[in-house]
Amino acid sequence: MRFGERNMKHQFIDEGGFKYVEEGAGTPIILLHGLMGGLSDFESVFSHFPNQGFRVMIPQLPLYDNPILKTNVKAFSNYLHRFIEHKKLDQVILLGNSLGGHIALVYTKMHPDKVKGLILTGSSGLYENSMGESYPKRGDYEFIKQKTEDVFYDPKVASKELIDEIFALVNDRSKLIKVLTIAKSAIRHNMAKDLPNFDVPTAIIWGKNDKVTPPKVADEFHELLPDSNLFWLDKCGHAPMMEHPETFNQIMGDWLVERKL
Repeated sequence: MRFGERNMKHQFIDEGGFKYVEEGAGTPIILLHGLMGGLSDFESVFSHFPNQGFRVMIPQLPLYDNPILKTNVKAFSNYLHRFIEHKKLDQVILLGNSLGGHIALVYTKMHPDKVKGLILTGSSGLYENSMGESYPKRGDYEFIKQKTEDVFYDPKVASKELIDEIFALVNDRSKLIKVLTIAKSAIRHNMAKDLPNFDVPTAIIWGKNDKVTPPKVADEFHELLPDSNLFWLDKCGHAPMMEHPETFNQIMGDWLVERKL
């Protein structure tokens, strides 16, 4: 759920208009964070998979840097396309959480030949709940604390540091306008009609207690995506890779082996 660099121990690369981290060699996996997320959401994935023969990258998405007309899901998928071209990558695996999953889906629709596999976790694209809120009580710290804790099954996952960052974000008027703009764009950009045409192996890894994108959304993704596998995590909310990192890595790793990716 973060856009900053909290707890990320790795060195940023800043080149060609992109800011990202990268580790490992082999098949490229690109990790895409959510609307209020950031690179540190994927700390466990980023630490684990470079040792398994993968080249893992996390670009920092320009959620708050673009002009308002380029603050939408399609513009972010174009940004991902430019990043993939810049890195001269082919046959990538995309892992997206929340808005990041939506960006991965739009990119895959536009560039199906580039994508070897998809992993969706708490992905938007079919159903948006609470993304488009106006945060009427945004000055109320306890309200923001509650909203942030609700994202996870165990409220302790929402550290004070994380709550402070979300509080600062929603109280920054220019960033809040971008958040609401992105949320509206996600609602408009429903993927239901596109998904049956997808021809890419897809793992859907979902928390059974996700309140942002409830379990029925995972069922619908599974139903609509022809070549998909669905995996559930108990006692887990909207960010499985943060809440149950070892289980998440195990599911993802086993699936990559099974699908020969």
